[in-house]
Amino acid sequence: MLEVMVNGCSGKMGQIVCDLIEQSKNFVIKCGFDRNVTGEFAFPVFDQIKNITEKPDIIIDFSVPVATFHILEYAVQNHVPIVIATTGFSQEEEEKIKQYSKQIPIFKSANMSYDIMIMKKLVQWLAPLLKDTDIEITETHHNRKIDSPSGTAQMLADSINDSLENTLHCEYNRHDKREKRDTNEIGMHSIRGGNIVGEHVVQFFGEFETFELKHTSYSRNVFAEGALKASEFLIKQSAGFYTMEDMFQI
Repeated sequence: MLEVMVNGCSGKMGQIVCDLIEQSKNFVIKCGFDRNVTGEFAFPVFDQIKNITEKPDIIIDFSVPVATFHILEYAVQNHVPIVIATTGFSQEEEEKIKQYSKQIPIFKSANMSYDIMIMKKLVQWLAPLLKDTDIEITETHHNRKIDSPSGTAQMLADSINDSLENTLHCEYNRHDKREKRDTNEIGMHSIRGGNIVGEHVVQFFGEFETFELKHTSYSRNVFAEGALKASEFLIKQSAGFYTMEDMFQI
């Protein structure tokens, strides 16, 4: 059985991961880590890196960027693989994570859903075929989500741009602009409200027709299940940076 440390165990996603592990025959919770511990747990939970006495086989991280880097330092020092499902990293932080992966196996994805990986591949394929359209991405999430746009929306935009030889740029704010739409932009829109798990829409607007792709998540369990699958994959790997595409060979 894989012994897991859950980073961000007090958060909503951390709690879901813990619940799934407790129901699993392949995993057991070794300990949890959270800088703001709330509630009661049936396993040791630490709020300071220096106090961690347990060494897990793998770490699953559903937290915030600053907390991810706290646990990354522990992971590197103790040679523990880590699955990062946290979003909202800056480009500089993304590069720093890749530097860490030279020392330990790191699996990172802005979205742990297999279907989202299919959507990513589809927009990569479609963009060159619809290169003369106006591309807009809209993402909708619950009112507690901190980062905007979502990591998934940015991933989709980056995939489109890569397929078009990086000739486009993302437009995040048209509020202060008084000019027509740039033909080389990808419009990015974020909606926050209620308890929406996650919805992503990519639209290709032509002069006489529109092509639209949409993905809707109805349960956060899909992300937790993806993280557990990623753990089983990562534990067999050597030091390096891995993604959903590596796991599913999409």
